[in-house]
Amino acid sequence: MDLPVSTARLPSTLWGTLIISGTIIGAGMFSLPVVMSGAWFLWSSALLIVTWFCMLLSGLLYLEASLHYPPGASFDTITRDLLGKGWNLMNGLSVAFVLGILTYAYISASGAIIQHTLSQLSLPVSARVAGFAFTLLVAVFIWLGTAVVSRVTLIFLGAKIITFLIIFGGLLWHIEPVKLLDRQGDDSHYLRYIWMVIPFCLASFGYHGNIAGLVSYYQKNGRRVCRCLVSGTLLALVIYFIWIIGTMGNIPRPHFKVIAAQGGNIDVLVAALSGVLQSPYLNLLLDIFSNFAVASSFLGVSLGFFDYLADLFRLDNSATGRLKTTVLTFILPLTASLIWPNGFLLAIGYAGLAATIWAVITPALLARQARRRFAPGDWQVRGGRAAIVLVLCFGVLNIVVSLLSYMNLLPIY
Repeated sequence: MDLPVSTARLPSTLWGTLIISGTIIGAGMFSLPVVMSGAWFLWSSALLIVTWFCMLLSGLLYLEASLHYPPGASFDTITRDLLGKGWNLMNGLSVAFVLGILTYAYISASGAIIQHTLSQLSLPVSARVAGFAFTLLVAVFIWLGTAVVSRVTLIFLGAKIITFLIIFGGLLWHIEPVKLLDRQGDDSHYLRYIWMVIPFCLASFGYHGNIAGLVSYYQKNGRRVCRCLVSGTLLALVIYFIWIIGTMGNIPRPHFKVIAAQGGNIDVLVAALSGVLQSPYLNLLLDIFSNFAVASSFLGVSLGFFDYLADLFRLDNSATGRLKTTVLTFILPLTASLIWPNGFLLAIGYAGLAATIWAVITPALLARQARRRFAPGDWQVRGGRAAIVLVLCFGVLNIVVSLLSYMNLLPIY
């Protein structure tokens, strides 16, 4: 039996909050206003809140199950024990797919935004070349180790927060309510496009891979970790709202069709916002923010992919072993980005489908099985079976919507 841990000796919830919000907020936020342009602000806002609640609930269910295991127990350990090797294999494949497809998405995004930034300085370079060069730089950081990545990420995160606050002070000043509350038709003119938004909202609240680390960090104090998850996801939700208000309140709804037609890549959206700001200093900060947002997401996802592959293939932590893992991490995503350089939006959508398995359905099943096997612990998610059923229904809905989308059976704005 675990002895109670004094909360006085535990780290502040601030650090856990920053870890969760920093993991959630990244380059994926650039996809939101583009995919939400059909349903537009009101319907998309409602769906964003529903998604936040369901993804928070799924994280809390996974937290509940993980508290029955030693600190540091991962998805792999808990899923294999509670759900068996078969489900654990499927869950592992979904994790690998999500991390791989997101690595590709961020290579594509980095190439596009670096090309846009350099073009502002009259330095023409293709998106493929920019993405390839930046990927090599990230690969070197990853090969050098987690300590290097954490330091670089801290720099990127600080720059991202500072530029975000400055930029959106400018964007919110230019908001036009007529654009933000666009009502050029009845509700069906907007509501029919809401289904396409679901997978992207889900992918924008991925943080479940950090829960095991927080459980160890806070010495299995469920209440403290719960507060971190609630405050971290809530902070991300607020920032997402500021982002979509700032974009939708400045760029007219029909203009997003042009952005989506060009692949929905970050550079196109940044170019549209630059025309709104009409300030060379704010435009420069917008470019800096975009670059750091992509870079921090790229580092975090690729490091997670690196760790997963190293564990999967039992590669050691020597310089040679890390080099092999680095090559495995980047070879397929980099090749795909050179062949299909404008797949950012498509990749985020696929990630939303695969993430449904390990970030929504698996946590609900783990909590259900843990309640059957173990006696109630010191902390448990409120809501009983209803919480598990709600999360499972949300997961099934996302899978159905994603499959209908891939079969072109959903309306597209």
